[in-house]
Amino acid sequence: MTFKILTLNNISVRGLERLPRDRFEVASDIGSPDAVMLRSADMHRMAIAPTVLAVARAGAGVNNIPVPQLSKRGIPVFNAPGANANAVKELVLAGMFLAARNICAAYGYVRSLEGDDHGVEEAVEKGKKKYVGFELPGRTLGVIGLGAIGVEVANAALGLRMKVLGYDPQITVQRAWQLSSGVEQAVSLDDLFARSDLITVHVPLNDATRSLVNTARIRLMKQGGVVLNFSRAAIVDETAVLEALDAGKLHAYVCDFPTNSNRHHPRVVALPHLGASTEEAEENCAVMVADTLREYLEHGNVRNSVNFPEAVMPRIKEGQRLAIANDNVPNMVGQISTCLASARLNIADLLNKSRGELAYTLIDIDAPVPAEVFAKLRAIEGVLSARLI
Repeated sequence: MTFKILTLNNISVRGLERLPRDRFEVASDIGSPDAVMLRSADMHRMAIAPTVLAVARAGAGVNNIPVPQLSKRGIPVFNAPGANANAVKELVLAGMFLAARNICAAYGYVRSLEGDDHGVEEAVEKGKKKYVGFELPGRTLGVIGLGAIGVEVANAALGLRMKVLGYDPQITVQRAWQLSSGVEQAVSLDDLFARSDLITVHVPLNDATRSLVNTARIRLMKQGGVVLNFSRAAIVDETAVLEALDAGKLHAYVCDFPTNSNRHHPRVVALPHLGASTEEAEENCAVMVADTLREYLEHGNVRNSVNFPEAVMPRIKEGQRLAIANDNVPNMVGQISTCLASARLNIADLLNKSRGELAYTLIDIDAPVPAEVFAKLRAIEGVLSARLI
């Protein structure tokens, strides 16, 4: 079987090379695709073909993908957590230096100077007092969100001899193992804001994180604080930040999201969404999602999905595999097993995992599943999608 993959953006060649041409047809104008690969393309107004089995984003955030709509159809959405972590970490570190030493404002000042070398030299000596900064060692960095990026930022800041506070009530065991023991846990967001000189956010945008950095929390910060946002624009209340900059409460705001309100402000460094814009990050993201997508299409295994549970089960050599996505309600596995047993089909191996309102089941059958049995399985109330692999 050949799988057809629709690409909505240019995907790194290194990633596409992970999809063998004898098994995968990849194109930007393909019809009736089995899967969609993208980076920043907006899928919210896109008609998603009924043939689509999976969507894979070569990046971390999935705000450009209608995840709830796809979940109702039993379609997993994959991303590449951690693949761009180093790229974002480096930009956050650069942002801290830009803010601490007023580098962008000083650079703009020098470029604006006119006259001969002697005149420029005199102006430099007179003007440099306006750009006196501060050093990072001994300052406290508050890191909100300790996923792949947040952990790298926190660990790197310790290497700069900064004090680091971290806050993430949903930190995973994997990330906790990666986090340096030198990172102190903040007991709450308010605690983190009150004790930090610089704040950096690394959380997804949702109802709970929208305007997470707001007027009330900025008031808790030390005088002359710095806010860095390389996550999502709406996580920071821009109006609150600009008012705090004008009042002298904040020293600087460094972000990846320029607007007409912030890009001309003398205390704002707004970059053109450069967080993951390195060749290495683009390649890493593409390779990760290509491998994930291939494993799902060929074997039904789920890794790095934002809406489905992780479900990985080794294949048996003979027979077929059933991959079923369903509502997470009682007796689904029982109904599926009963349907198979009534057709005298033996289950060689089974894995059932759930995540919130969704569940996913992999079943290896040691004989072919007849079409009529498969049709009965798909007709079970609560089954969202089913595949024979």
